[in-house]
Amino acid sequence: MAEPQYKDAVAALNTLQSNFATVNAIRKSGNGMNKNAIPEMIEWCRRAGYEPEDFDKLRPIHIAGTKGKGSTSAFIASILAQYLPSAADEAVGPHKIGLYTSPHLRFVRERIQIDESPLSETVFARYFFSMWDRLETSARVAGLPTDASAKPAYFRFLTLMAMHAYLEEGVDTVVMEAGIGGEYDSTNILIRPTVTGITSLAIDHVAMLGSTVEEIAWHKAGIMKPGAMAFTVPQPEGAMRVLRERAREKDVRLEVVERHPDLANIRLGLAADFQKTNASLAIAVAAAHLRVLGRTDVPEDLMTSPLPAEFRRGLEQVRLSGRCETRIEGNISWCIDGGHTLESIEVAGRWFADKLKTPDIRGRIRVLIFNQQTRDAIGLARALHSVLAEALGDEKPFTHVIFCSNVTFQAGGYKADLVSMNSDDRDVEELRVQKGLAATWAELEGSGDSAGHADVRVLQTIEEAVRAVRDLASKRGGGETMALATGSLHLVGGLLEVLESGKEHGMA
Repeated sequence: MAEPQYKDAVAALNTLQSNFATVNAIRKSGNGMNKNAIPEMIEWCRRAGYEPEDFDKLRPIHIAGTKGKGSTSAFIASILAQYLPSAADEAVGPHKIGLYTSPHLRFVRERIQIDESPLSETVFARYFFSMWDRLETSARVAGLPTDASAKPAYFRFLTLMAMHAYLEEGVDTVVMEAGIGGEYDSTNILIRPTVTGITSLAIDHVAMLGSTVEEIAWHKAGIMKPGAMAFTVPQPEGAMRVLRERAREKDVRLEVVERHPDLANIRLGLAADFQKTNASLAIAVAAAHLRVLGRTDVPEDLMTSPLPAEFRRGLEQVRLSGRCETRIEGNISWCIDGGHTLESIEVAGRWFADKLKTPDIRGRIRVLIFNQQTRDAIGLARALHSVLAEALGDEKPFTHVIFCSNVTFQAGGYKADLVSMNSDDRDVEELRVQKGLAATWAELEGSGDSAGHADVRVLQTIEEAVRAVRDLASKRGGGETMALATGSLHLVGGLLEVLESGKEHGMA
């Protein structure tokens, strides 16, 4: 029998995505999260041959939050990787470390990692079809249809598949990043995490989580479990009050983590000052987990003590694409950040402004590539313009602005891994969002001398946007071109795919 193929797994997985009409109806209903989500997820576990207790052996760490949960999870996994056993201490864990995050950027298999590497295409396909077949067999035995109704939706399926893969691969520590919220998130079938962490909270996913930071905090706190230490970072007053109330209700010890003093002298693998907050939370969570595993070489007072060499290495060596990332391509500096909330887009703007603050700023080409297909795109664009205008003292921070869809390639459309069905196809085809953004940007630059205004373009695909920047840079000659791509992780993922795939100009 032929080995299952990765492309077939991705194609099958995409059939489990909810279409735009369904997603939009949920957004507009005002009903919030599905309160039956956890019982339903437990039922899917049972159909796959598992009970939630089976995942205890993964010794999971559970992370939720609005901002920085992916970065924090990556920091934790990188720190713990420094403790993988050598011949001297192989009796002490962890022995294999899983990392489950979302969304992905270029490949869906990025979501499921073991020892800092995504599953290979072959291994991903094997576990994908193993789970697919388990669910179809369960449905057949129960006398139920074996069509799409025999499988859970996209994120639920991937969560189940990840747990299955980790168990089969002998993983004994998993860092699990929650998807949306916490209380009703598919990952919250975990019963006995070793430790939980809640990153910075802000307004996001309003239709599902509520419109106040207090409501959002209630959902995020749902990952706290009795017997597991919980950590968070400084939060808005209302959010912190809710976190403390929920910790008391659950009989959980909650600690607030301040920035570790050693971070002033460590070059973190993830750029930008705000990552020090995420790194501090990761230090506390990783230390607590290691102590649960029985390691005696991690001090109880670590948050005020010098960091062990393993922690320092983990913080320095961590890598996570698409978060305040700079890539150099000839005379182009690609500045890439997937910020997609008001707070994160402002952070991305300040980061880019810092990179622009040089005496020759006026002589540089400064390009923005921006999109946000499902949120308040105009609100995000306004916030980005405001931050940059204030930081640079210039109401025209870019010489060129490109608004494009998240479609990857001009000829081939979306790369299969990057297909997203939760946006309106007609909006994408007619570039409605992008045309609205272009009009807004013109308004932001004012009605004064148009000679100083940015050259604003609306393009269909990310590939065309990349080509436009490269054309500008080639006409420039040797001068530096600074290009900021932001507004959406889907945009950033497609941009990275174009940059790395060789589709443009034969460049890898």
